[in-house]
Amino acid sequence: MITSLVKKQKDFFSSGSTKDLKFRKTYLKKLQKALTYYEDQICDTLYEDFKKPKFESLASETQFVLFELKEALKNIDSWSRPKRVSGTWINFPSSDWIYSEPYGNVLIMAPWNYPFLLSLSPLIGALAAGNTAILKPSEFTPATSGIITKIIAEIFPEEYVTVIEGGIKESQELLSQKFDYIFFTGSTKVGKIVYQKAAENLTPVTLELGGKSPCIIDNTVSIPVTAKRIAWGKFLNCGQTCIAPDYLLVHKDVKTKLVEALIKSIKELYGNSPQESPDLARIAHNSHYNTLKEMLIGEQLLFGGDFNDKTLFISPALVDEPDLKSKIMEDEIFGPLLPIISYDSEEDIKKHLSHYGKPLALYIFSKNKKFRERLLNGYSFGGGVINDTLLHITNSKLPFGGVGASGVGHYQGKYSFESFSHQKSIIKKRFWPEIPFRYAPYKVTEKIAKKLKYLFN
Repeated sequence: MITSLVKKQKDFFSSGSTKDLKFRKTYLKKLQKALTYYEDQICDTLYEDFKKPKFESLASETQFVLFELKEALKNIDSWSRPKRVSGTWINFPSSDWIYSEPYGNVLIMAPWNYPFLLSLSPLIGALAAGNTAILKPSEFTPATSGIITKIIAEIFPEEYVTVIEGGIKESQELLSQKFDYIFFTGSTKVGKIVYQKAAENLTPVTLELGGKSPCIIDNTVSIPVTAKRIAWGKFLNCGQTCIAPDYLLVHKDVKTKLVEALIKSIKELYGNSPQESPDLARIAHNSHYNTLKEMLIGEQLLFGGDFNDKTLFISPALVDEPDLKSKIMEDEIFGPLLPIISYDSEEDIKKHLSHYGKPLALYIFSKNKKFRERLLNGYSFGGGVINDTLLHITNSKLPFGGVGASGVGHYQGKYSFESFSHQKSIIKKRFWPEIPFRYAPYKVTEKIAKKLKYLFN
């Protein structure tokens, strides 16, 4: 089934239909209309899958996607238009251009933590660029995957866009096909598998992965504001956010005050009994829930850490000074557990940051501009925010992506369109005038060759 479906999509792409801008706009508008119509039902499925609060579903999933659609429809003409660039003297007279062309048949593999956003957002970029697409949503959020399948089937013929539901078996079968581009969001571990499979066919990829994103707090900050912004960024979606602060490195002089302020902020956000709060999601599936529970074994808790096995509830937990070799500091946490580690000098910060690979995000809370700039310029990471968390993903004019183990490539807005497009270089020449010195025999013109470098500028 999957093999024949891939062939149908490749044949449809070869027909040239998706290269027509009017065709692309028509289907993007249909998608926009359908998502607006189904928005409440989408929020209901997100709640069914892991009790995601409706505000979070709207703000971080459906409205985010609708904004991406609006941006694509507004800008698709200019994004698609050939871009003229300046030429060189060696080619004079000529006109030099960059043409954007779609890759062809693409595979989009989405995760479970933002199952709607991270399925539809890359899909919009793929369609705006003129590709056909197969979308593989997560099996761990079946209700949301189901409504995505329903919406896509209502709008698109399967030879243009279709959804393949299922688990590891279906993912393996998809990865055994020869796609023209693969877009994967998920863990670094699985990302490596996807990369290896793509390499067999030299298929280009975007990999949106993760890592242990640090949050550094010095002794110049406003403690109450810092605490509230960290608590919001960390516990949004119950900590199941790839760019959530994974651990805090806080100056020893303000650690006690920050912990007190964090506890106060958590209570303000979710009440004295977070389990009863309608504003805190649950863990998406059993396997990850059990992993998070294991992370707390043997750790010193400053606050929280309550569990409910029936509802997959974990309350926001503050963990005091875990060892770098502990389970909670081994891998990305991806849940409502927040390790707090004190530092005394920038050497201490370096020891911790250099222990891990390049993270997807880095956050710095400080009024000290020189300190901030040293950190920004001294470490490699995907993106970040000064004196807040998560917000860099909200600006579609900024590319979103990782580096090294946290990802390959980037997307969002125009960057999504570019990720799903091959940039084709074109030089246009006339038949006159004809420059004779480039042709053999070279004896007369060989002295000119050493000076050619000046003609390239």
